[in-house]
Amino acid sequence: MKIASCALDGRTGHEAGRALLAALYREETGLELPPIAIAAGGKPYFPGSDWHFSVSHTPRRAFCALSRREIGIDAEELDRNVNLALAEKILSPGERVQFDAAPDKRRALLTFWVLKEAQVKRTGDGLRGYPNGTDFSLNDPRVTEMDGCLVAVIE
Repeated sequence: MKIASCALDGRTGHEAGRALLAALYREETGLELPPIAIAAGGKPYFPGSDWHFSVSHTPRRAFCALSRREIGIDAEELDRNVNLALAEKILSPGERVQFDAAPDKRRALLTFWVLKEAQVKRTGDGLRGYPNGTDFSLNDPRVTEMDGCLVAVIE
């Protein structure tokens, strides 16, 4: 699995993400980026390839993950405003217990959010069972800080 990020530098998140994907793919395979198709649930993929990818962007950065396994990535800027009332709607009962006990509720909600989004991107299932149909941990090692963002990558 390879992960990369870049500043948008005047590009849209889509443009920067696509450029990152092309660079990662070329680095890993030595080939130019193949055509991308969209599955019924909206997940982009390389037809006929065993390479998988996921792209996320924030207002300032783009992130890309490339793997031989199904993968999802999501990122949120650490200084982003967060509506803590969302916890009622998006957290499972187990996640809510962790959230209520967390000293930094804003970061806790961001952690759960990036995990849930990365999972949805990995499966390509869209919003079915989402968002409170998951049960993640605030200590999940798949969440890290990267370039001023909280980033989750799920294979």
